[in-house]
Amino acid sequence: MTEAESHFLGKHLLNINDLTKDEILGLINTAKRFKEISERKIKKVPTLRGKTVVNLFFEPSTRTRTSFEIAGKRLSADVINISVKTSSLTKGESFKDTILNIAAMKPDAIVIRHSSSGAPLYASKIAGCSVINAGDGASSHPTQALLDLMTIADSNKNFENLNVSIIGDILHSRVARSNIAALNKLGANITLCAPPTLLPRAKNIFKAKITHKINEAVENADVIMMLRIQSERMEQGLFPSLREYSSYYCLNPKVMKNAKKDVIIMHPGPINRGVEISAEVADGEWSVILYQVTHGVAMRMAVLYLLCGGSE
Repeated sequence: MTEAESHFLGKHLLNINDLTKDEILGLINTAKRFKEISERKIKKVPTLRGKTVVNLFFEPSTRTRTSFEIAGKRLSADVINISVKTSSLTKGESFKDTILNIAAMKPDAIVIRHSSSGAPLYASKIAGCSVINAGDGASSHPTQALLDLMTIADSNKNFENLNVSIIGDILHSRVARSNIAALNKLGANITLCAPPTLLPRAKNIFKAKITHKINEAVENADVIMMLRIQSERMEQGLFPSLREYSSYYCLNPKVMKNAKKDVIIMHPGPINRGVEISAEVADGEWSVILYQVTHGVAMRMAVLYLLCGGSE
């Protein structure tokens, strides 16, 4: 175990801002070692045998919830998935009481996704076990940022002075916020591209260049991260129509003519083909989108391993 990994051990994982540059790099190195397990004929190791992980998701999720479940099971942990629709929350139980009751069953970790920013932080103060933020509101999604960084590193790109363009619904994206924070720590140059209505009003909260022209964002980028339009988080229309948005901000082969030949295309999913990214680009030679999904399992194995005492 490296010094950075050892320092991370025993804490919650709530926000990428809580991690140092060395801790981020240490997590990437740990996840690289776990990636090999998913390539084996028997994809299971006894590392977390006897440990219990509860997945508590208050929002729909396919990739993140399944990824945490597979990660825990490949480490031999007992993984419990709780669906909010079939829980006592539907009977009026509060978030606090739900966390206290789950914690009373003595799990080793609770993985929480919630629509309210700060819900995992609150849970970490009352649960008594490790809490992992699997996405809270528009605030933070630390494991997505970590798996994205692992994917960039796997593409043999150095973070220092790397040109990363993040394009799409920046305003509502917890993925963008976590990636911007992590990439800032690692020395990358960030460009944000979106319509003015899909950028935070206080644009100077991010250490990043701003543009509203996708061709300008794509040119000279080493990494392009596309984001989904999060209509479910919009109280009112922030642009005239998806068709008009697509005409200005869809990453398609015509736009890609301005890109570097060795650029990589990323997307946290789910993809809206033809809206923010065309099928040709999503499935094309530049895309590493499915590698992101593969790396998600390895990164979540690394996080569970370090938080649940797998080194013991």
